[in-house]
Amino acid sequence: MKITGLLSIILFTVSSYFAVNAPTSNAEPISHEIWNGLLKKYVDAKGFVDYAGFKKEQKELKKYLTLVENNAPGDKWSKDEKLAYWINAYNAFTVQLILDNTQHKIKSIKDIGDKVKIPFVNTPWDVKFINIGGKKMDLNNIEHGIIRKDFNEPRIHFALVCAAKSCPPLRNEAYIAAKLNQQLDAQGVDFLNDSYKNQVSAKEAKLSNIFKWYGGDFKDKAPILDWVNKYAKVKTNKDASISYLDYNWELNGKY
Repeated sequence: MKITGLLSIILFTVSSYFAVNAPTSNAEPISHEIWNGLLKKYVDAKGFVDYAGFKKEQKELKKYLTLVENNAPGDKWSKDEKLAYWINAYNAFTVQLILDNTQHKIKSIKDIGDKVKIPFVNTPWDVKFINIGGKKMDLNNIEHGIIRKDFNEPRIHFALVCAAKSCPPLRNEAYIAAKLNQQLDAQGVDFLNDSYKNQVSAKEAKLSNIFKWYGGDFKDKAPILDWVNKYAKVKTNKDASISYLDYNWELNGKY
C-alpha cells in the first residue's frame, strides 16, 4: 500500500513493476453475499474491524476467497463488475493476511514484513498467498498491477484498505457493480470528513498521505483541492495550503 519516493515517476514505475495480466475465466459474475455478510457482522460503521470475529468464521471467509480465486473476471463482465470484484478481493485477502499472522502478536500490518521473517519477502504486500485463475500473486499485484493499471479510477484509494488506522475505513458492505459509483463517492465523503485522517479548513488542507503517494492518480482527473472540495463538508479556498498528516500504521481493529 505505502509508496515513497519521487511520487509520480516512482508511482508509474511501481505500477509497471507489479503489473500482471489480469487473469480471466469463463465464469459469470460472482455473488459477494458471503463477504457482505461477514462485513456487516465484523466491521462497524467507522470501519473498525473485529478480527476475532472473522477468525471465528474462518470457514466462511475461506469459502468466499475460494470463490474469488476460482472465478476470475471474464470478458463479458462489465467494467464495474470487474472493479467491484478486485476491490473486494483486495480487502478480503488483506483481512486474511492479518488472520494468518495473529499468532505473531502483530500490532501493524507492517510487522508482517518486519517482525515476521518470511524468506524473500520485503513487505506484507509482497507475500504471494493469492492464487487467482492459476496465477500466484500478492496484494501489490492486485492494487498496482491490475486495479491502478487497468481502471484509471482514483476513488479506489478511498476503498482499498491496508488494515491501518490511517487508511480509509473498511466499508461494512461489499462493493457491487449496481451501486459502485455511489459506494465510492460515499467512501470519499467518509474519508475526507474524518478529522483523524483529513483536516480541512478554508485556508488549509491537512491531508492524508494517500493524496501525496497517489497524487498523480488524482491529478490525472482533477487538482487535489477539487477532490477535497467534492467530498469535504468544509470547503477550501483555491489558494489554500496543503500539508500531509503523519500516517498511523497501527492495526485498524482488534484480535
